[in-house]
Amino acid sequence: MRVAVVGSGIVGASAAWHAAGLGADVVLAGRAAPGEATAAGAGIICPWASENDDPDWFRAAAEGARYYPELIGGLTEAGERGLGHRAVGALALAADDADLHRIRRRVLERRRGTADTGEVDLLGESEVRALFPPLAPGYRAVRIAAGARVDGGRLRDALLRQARHRGVDVRTGRAALMRTEDRVTGIEVDGERIAADAVVVAAGAWAPELLAPVGVTVRVAPQRGQIVHLSLPGADTGNWPVVMPRGTGHYLVPFDGSRIVAGATREAGTGFDHRVTAAGLAEVLAEALAVAPGLAGAGHLETRVGFRPVGPDTRPLLGRVPQVSGLVVADGLGPTGLTVGPWAGRAAALLATGGDPGLDLSPYDPVR
Repeated sequence: MRVAVVGSGIVGASAAWHAAGLGADVVLAGRAAPGEATAAGAGIICPWASENDDPDWFRAAAEGARYYPELIGGLTEAGERGLGHRAVGALALAADDADLHRIRRRVLERRRGTADTGEVDLLGESEVRALFPPLAPGYRAVRIAAGARVDGGRLRDALLRQARHRGVDVRTGRAALMRTEDRVTGIEVDGERIAADAVVVAAGAWAPELLAPVGVTVRVAPQRGQIVHLSLPGADTGNWPVVMPRGTGHYLVPFDGSRIVAGATREAGTGFDHRVTAAGLAEVLAEALAVAPGLAGAGHLETRVGFRPVGPDTRPLLGRVPQVSGLVVADGLGPTGLTVGPWAGRAAALLATGGDPGLDLSPYDPVR
């Protein structure tokens, strides 16, 4: 069978790679657009301490985190290196003892019956600052050993390379869906019609404009995120843990090469305005320095802007579209795109080829 995938971010790249691995003839269509979310994302993989209490959101996020070792192993075996992925652990910062123990209880409850989190330790101030020296004094933390980070752009590029090796026809251009009566029949890319038995839409914040012409409405909107990359000269940051302060939604993510990523704004109502703004930059830096004043001397490398595809709630939009046979949507991942994206792409590939994704997807109905 032939599967067409629209969208070349982390979800679409994963869907194409997996569908080809399942034996499908695959064509992937994508176009570079300012604000594409995959390259801008921080790449935190640590859903266990999240304040999001929706069990269906957590189920998808946990599946995404659980899938990473298999994914990275498969790409490494295929010869890929330098994916920017490492299980460096994560520090969930706490303001006081009550908060510290509350966070730990949440993490332990969520790992019940699994070993996803690895060790979950309570760390005192000196231990916390030994792991992440720029932090302000006074913080204690819950350390989650399985917390990891990944460079989304590198991972996406590796998936696309390996998709090509599996025979995927990767096209660059503006795609449109083709529909005949109650089924999707393929895609059109810059005027060329390509027949397909199934189509996976993984177009991120641009999904509504792709689906509307074939009579499908998805409640996805762009949420602008501005994220700052800093350089801390002389610091070997490659094995520093991810830092997750409480209550602000901001974070610090270290990478190799003395790079620290600080983020991020969550701006609704901006449309596709991909500018770096004074207010956004000020917010990110102020939040970063409040938690880690030792970053005050860091150099500014770049500020990235991405549009998170935000749905009607925090759960992904993932599944078949009931009224259009052959149409699968994998979108609306919001701020957890790099955690859930590779697994969601795999699930979409299975749906498109008639397989079972192994999870009840009814809570993720894409047209809810």
